[in-house]
Amino acid sequence: MTQEQQAITPASPPSAYSTGFPSGRPLWKTYLLFLGPMVLANLLQSLSGTANNIFVGQLLGTQALAAVAGMFPILFFFIALIIGIGAGASVLIGQAWGARETGKVKAIAGAALCLSLLIGLAVGVFGGLYTEPLLRILGTPDDVLPLALGYARPVLLAMPVLLVFILYTQLLRGVGDTVTPLYALLLSTVVSCLLTPAFILGWLGLPRLGVASAAVAAIVSFVVSLVYLVWHLHRRRHPLALDARLLRALRPDGHWLRLVLRLGLPTSVQMIMIALSEIAVLSLVNGFGSGATAAYGAVNQVVNYVQFPALSIAITASILGAQAIGAGQPGRLNAIMRTGLALNLLITGSLVLLGYLASRPLMRMFISDANVAGMAQSLLHIMLWSCLVFGFAAVLGGVMRASGTVLVPTAIAIVCIAFIQVPSAWLLSRQIGIDGVWMAYPIAFCAMLLMQGAYYGLVWRKRKIHRLV
Repeated sequence: MTQEQQAITPASPPSAYSTGFPSGRPLWKTYLLFLGPMVLANLLQSLSGTANNIFVGQLLGTQALAAVAGMFPILFFFIALIIGIGAGASVLIGQAWGARETGKVKAIAGAALCLSLLIGLAVGVFGGLYTEPLLRILGTPDDVLPLALGYARPVLLAMPVLLVFILYTQLLRGVGDTVTPLYALLLSTVVSCLLTPAFILGWLGLPRLGVASAAVAAIVSFVVSLVYLVWHLHRRRHPLALDARLLRALRPDGHWLRLVLRLGLPTSVQMIMIALSEIAVLSLVNGFGSGATAAYGAVNQVVNYVQFPALSIAITASILGAQAIGAGQPGRLNAIMRTGLALNLLITGSLVLLGYLASRPLMRMFISDANVAGMAQSLLHIMLWSCLVFGFAAVLGGVMRASGTVLVPTAIAIVCIAFIQVPSAWLLSRQIGIDGVWMAYPIAFCAMLLMQGAYYGLVWRKRKIHRLV
């Protein structure tokens, strides 16, 4: 085997639940086999939200859609608390799994799941009690506020289940299993898509819940999927099954939590800053009326479909990088980075092109008002291309995070969000109107790519890589 082949060939997997790729397979195939189920899972997750928004927008009207869209930044804010934990735990699990240390895998997973449950309970209590003040802080229009309350409160109360489910799927990917999360999200999507119109229209004698239909359907879907996930992992004797060994590890272990938080807390801060920026952006958008808020929600739905594959590529780069480090083969990191960038260009670039070609029918899927749909189409045209730039920056950050380097990539992202995107949106919105809000996204993403690329090439690449577990 040549030196180049050795640099890009994964180590033999410790079990069927590792990356599962035989030696000698090209790295791009490794990526796609790992990436495929993850992208499908993320697309299914987006599809569930998209279908709910279509049902709400078409069956209940623009104000109801605005009520659901107005909840997005708050949900994103609380979910960000758990995404960071999952990111940190996945890196540690990936390194431990690459080193074939299954005991450490269980210990890390147990500590992370325990922490996610505690956070979920705190979010549920806080969010349930202070739903209305949160919505008022966002500047939710008065004609939308009663509907927004009906949607937001049940979602916040159900956050313990949602956060545990999200974290569990992240941990599975740390051991190379992207198929099981796909099954769980497929089940969640089907249940949600069936129950949302059932509650809106009162099928089979069910109560008509109005805008709360989407929230209740989502809650039921996540509960069903979490139960399925636990059963499926136990039946398959999965390395992360909720067995006696993992249950014993389900406690706030100080050693592992310190490592998880050391890696994950900066990511949480970054995600929270993204959420805060979205809150600030939504506040600006709300100032242009409920039609602009509905357009904001429709554009976000399409952008999610483009960004999720880009994020999945970055997550794949991070997990493959962590497993390579755990296996004692850090020489594979450069090849992992290059392949991730190439796949982002191909996959994300194709989705961006498709989004432009189909922008009008996409917006009309969500919005029945022709004027509002035209506004949303114009806003989508302004910023959609920058998702490709965002993907490049995410891949660079993902590879660096695989080695435990999180502070600088996170600081770069925060600077771009807090000191470039939000001020640009505020200034441009006052100069040219609602279009200026969306111009801030490309400005911030381009700055992020330039800074991440500079740090990767000038500093990080020259460092010596060590295992963390």
